Amino acid sequence: MNIRDTVSFFLQAATVGIVAAFLLLLFRPEWFTPHAPVVEVQQVAPHAETARPGHQVATGPVSYADAVEPAARAVVNVYTAKVITRRRHPLLDDPLFQHFFGNQLGPRRRLQTSLGSGVIVSKQGYVLTNNHVIAGADEIQVLLQDGRSSRATLVGADKDTDLAVLRIKLDDLPVLPLGSTENLRVGDVALAIGNPFGVGQTVTLGIVSATGRSQLGINRYEDFIQTDAAINPGNSGGALINAWGELIGINTAIYSRSGGSQGIGFAIPVDLAANVMEQIIEQGHVERGWLGIEAQDITPQLAESFGLKDTHGMLIAGVLRGGPADQASIEPGDIIKRINGKEIDNARSAMSMIAQAGPGAELLVEGIREGKPFTLKAITGRRPDIEP
Repeated sequence: MNIRDTVSFFLQAATVGIVAAFLLLLFRPEWFTPHAPVVEVQQVAPHAETARPGHQVATGPVSYADAVEPAARAVVNVYTAKVITRRRHPLLDDPLFQHFFGNQLGPRRRLQTSLGSGVIVSKQGYVLTNNHVIAGADEIQVLLQDGRSSRATLVGADKDTDLAVLRIKLDDLPVLPLGSTENLRVGDVALAIGNPFGVGQTVTLGIVSATGRSQLGINRYEDFIQTDAAINPGNSGGALINAWGELIGINTAIYSRSGGSQGIGFAIPVDLAANVMEQIIEQGHVERGWLGIEAQDITPQLAESFGLKDTHGMLIAGVLRGGPADQASIEPGDIIKRINGKEIDNARSAMSMIAQAGPGAELLVEGIREGKPFTLKAITGRRPDIEP
């Protein structure tokens, strides 16, 4: 075989191989595909009616109108007016001015108006609102959602909690049912109803951001519900309701650097508001328990010096001679840890607990004196009327 025959043979063999490879690639492509590992992905349906183990399926409503509609009827606008008298300058009392002008330059008077909100809580016409809404007012007017209006009389007010009770005389009044804050949880739905900036009745939605807020410097006795439902000027005294349309708080204040809502609003819990309202209606004022003590928080430094494991409780800094605490043998330097079995977090919460007990209440006081535990009973007196 010569060289030409050899080359021809290899060319024919190569041609046959290429044709065979082409046919196999055309009809059996899977023979040439590398076998990669199979990955299975299971996607859960976006609206699957399943729940996590141990959890109940929860679905949110598409509307809160059924809760808001009846509640809104019982939320009113509160308009107040008072006459402001400007004192005239002392120079106007000069005899020379009196000779030429007489009393023509006397004191100037002007009418100052303001607005807020309130909540009708009984068929007898009692309306809950904030004390700062009606403070100093010469006339109070209440406007209902149905267009009716009535002049309101002040039944009583409590500066320490910033609550006031008004009364109007109208028939067939809508009433907002009272809920409870005992089982209120952070994350619960909260809706604020009021008249912000006088634009008309407005409803805003949020959640309960915190409970038991205190030491804010707003009131003497503080136990606020914090919410991110928008609360603005004019909302004061309005209703904070839950998803069932029950009153859970009276909108009172906001934390803001601009004057508008920044998602931090505060409401007085309905349990506290109802207690204050009942006392105002029954006796015209609120009576609070009093022990005649001066107390302060326990700082880490004080806890270390007294050999305490934590800073819970309050330190008795002073005792009024002859007062309820003195009669119960409470002494300066005592560390009070529990009252009626409830642990004390700080001095402010303890004083609030004593106040809410009312006059004549028996308190079981547990504490530490000179490193040794002690238990005694104290009978509360009536807190004297002292201006803040």
